[in-house]
Amino acid sequence: MLAGFAGLLVAVVLLSLAVGSRAIAPAEVLGALFSPLEGNTDQMVVRDLRIPRTVIGLIAGAALGLAGATMQGVTRNPLADPGLLGVNAGSSLFVVAGITFFGVTTPMGFVWFAFAGAAVATIVVYAIASAGRGGATPVTLALAGAALTAALTSLITLVLITDLDTLNTYRFWAVGSLVGRGLDAAGVVVPFVAIGAVLAFASARGFNVLSLGDDLARGLGQSVRRARVTSAIAVVLLCGGATALAGPIVFVGLVVPHLARRFTGADYRWILAYSLVLGPTLLLLADIVGRLIALPGELEAGIVVAFLGAPVLIAFVRRSTVKAL
Repeated sequence: MLAGFAGLLVAVVLLSLAVGSRAIAPAEVLGALFSPLEGNTDQMVVRDLRIPRTVIGLIAGAALGLAGATMQGVTRNPLADPGLLGVNAGSSLFVVAGITFFGVTTPMGFVWFAFAGAAVATIVVYAIASAGRGGATPVTLALAGAALTAALTSLITLVLITDLDTLNTYRFWAVGSLVGRGLDAAGVVVPFVAIGAVLAFASARGFNVLSLGDDLARGLGQSVRRARVTSAIAVVLLCGGATALAGPIVFVGLVVPHLARRFTGADYRWILAYSLVLGPTLLLLADIVGRLIALPGELEAGIVVAFLGAPVLIAFVRRSTVKAL
């Protein structure tokens, strides 16, 4: 079944290269990939425009899918997503600061600010959650993340309503899009996402033990603190990379692990593997739909994925009782 979903992803990638306001024949797509011809307009569209946005969709979708599964595993919260620990809010605040105080206006410039914001937000949330008597538990992590998100969102709003230039630059990044990002930005992000993916898969067995509860996990020899720190690093790298590339896209990290769990059960070794494939599939499908429903223009992938993700999540809630994992 995993191989079948991988085949579906390959088909979606080819569709992403062929579909848009300018329909391109499959032969021209393959020619652009394997035997490009100078001066061929269709092949130039594929090489210069659609390959970069497809690559970015692959990277961001995989990172968001893995990040969502990692957060749900370490917090035992089925509603956890990259926004739970304030990661998206931290990235957004630092991007706003970069635009306002450093004059950053390009996606390449947003990358480092988004990474820094994700890291700072995660560290602050973990420090706040650890200050309690019971340490960093799933409940304290969720509460600290929600509180930090509310506070940072207020700061972002305060800056945006007082600086029109910052608002105009920020809103194109914040909506969540695969357009306007080059392969140079993807090249910067790929190593961080790869390290985050390795850390997430290395923690999979630990998530299975943590699902039994902290006390039982400790009794079985699991270092709960080390598992949470490793997972937090993975989330920072994955969410920071995805947010830096495509903006704060919602619902992918929330919906994909639930979809994977319907095929895998509760084993996080398989949940992570399915999320790695289903994440980019969902994001690229949303991007394709956005190109087709508003011709000759298009809707950003972040908007479409929210419309697609909400009904899917509602269907999951109606069919099964959502409870702590």
